[in-house]
Amino acid sequence: MKINNLSEQNSLLNNFLKEIRDVEIQKDPMRFRRNLERIGEIMAYEISKTLSYQVENVCTPLGICETKIFTNQIVLSTVFRAGLPYHQGFLNYFDRAENAFVSAYRMYKDSLKFEVLIEYIAAPPMDGKTLLIVDPMLASGSSIELAYRALLQKGTPAVIHIAAIIASREGVEYVKKHLPDNITLWVAAIDPELNEHSYIVPGLGDAGDLAFGEKI
Repeated sequence: MKINNLSEQNSLLNNFLKEIRDVEIQKDPMRFRRNLERIGEIMAYEISKTLSYQVENVCTPLGICETKIFTNQIVLSTVFRAGLPYHQGFLNYFDRAENAFVSAYRMYKDSLKFEVLIEYIAAPPMDGKTLLIVDPMLASGSSIELAYRALLQKGTPAVIHIAAIIASREGVEYVKKHLPDNITLWVAAIDPELNEHSYIVPGLGDAGDLAFGEKI
């Protein structure tokens, strides 16, 4: 599996990453959502560099110009609910993409033990397309694996990218072990560990709660 850690290069991405981590800035949910969206836009641009392109002619008021246009049929997929603003950032750039949605949640057995369950999936046919699975946090890796396997019920994509903003080292190792080698993983940062509740440390907290309010 190829892993692209975008924070290894200096870019504007790091400013937005700093803001979504900052406990004071997190108090503004609109700004938090917008920063998730902006990171999605940047990551969409980076992924676009890997797509297939063909030359097309465009007619300007003064003549004909050759332009390279990507040819991939994009399917954007995210996991409810934290993934929605991040997904929107990708959709701002891949504005003609088809969309897929997976609902995954933690079913707690006690305060620390849980299993991840898939409750809902809505997706177009996948055969031969380029699938982008986007989720802000790659913690243990089990949610992404389940989402990936659920989406394969709709067909076999030709190309698959997984994009997370913050991943744990454990989560990265998990997807490397449990998902195919031909998947490309994109992250904005890799953090060192998970706590006893399987939250990334230092991470940023619960992305869904920060974006949309606390749940019970």
